[in-house]
Amino acid sequence: MQSLPTLPPLTPSLFSSPPPSYEMSQQPDYLAIIRRLQEQITTLSKQVAGRAGGEAAGLEIAKHQVFDGTPSRVSGFMTACKLYGKARMREVPVEEQIQWVLSYVQGGAADIWKENVLEELEIGELEFETVGEFLAEVKKEFGGGEEESGKAAELRKLEQGGRTMEEFVQEFKRAARESGYKGRPLVEEFK
Repeated sequence: MQSLPTLPPLTPSLFSSPPPSYEMSQQPDYLAIIRRLQEQITTLSKQVAGRAGGEAAGLEIAKHQVFDGTPSRVSGFMTACKLYGKARMREVPVEEQIQWVLSYVQGGAADIWKENVLEELEIGELEFETVGEFLAEVKKEFGGGEEESGKAAELRKLEQGGRTMEEFVQEFKRAARESGYKGRPLVEEFK
């Protein structure tokens, strides 16, 4: 965090009486001005300190669940990482953001994959320009074609049922995004 510039010490000459020709009613209240400026500096310092720590003022973001490599959970994991990253990690370097994401990758095959990724990152075999690139790698590794074909099947079975039209449309959009369908085949699945 950058430190704020220090103000020069107050000297008695600032508070000496005005020249005889100067009327007291025209003299500004320097002490009141100084107090207001100090309050503003304090307020701004708190705001800067909060942002530097990665916290958006007054915004609470839920931390997501640990990801164990289950293909059906990869999209939710990626969405949670993106939301948290945009809200709390905008100024954090990409490498640290990736390490943060990896801290939530735990269990089973995901642990082994994480160890391999960490090793490849350390020796420079693997490099990501953005966290989005890294999350695409996570999806490629754990989502694969199984998730896409599963989402396509889910899309084909999707019906409005007892939902409102708006609920159905939102669910259809989510399933469509994850299914890989585009254009006319997607329109044909909307029923």
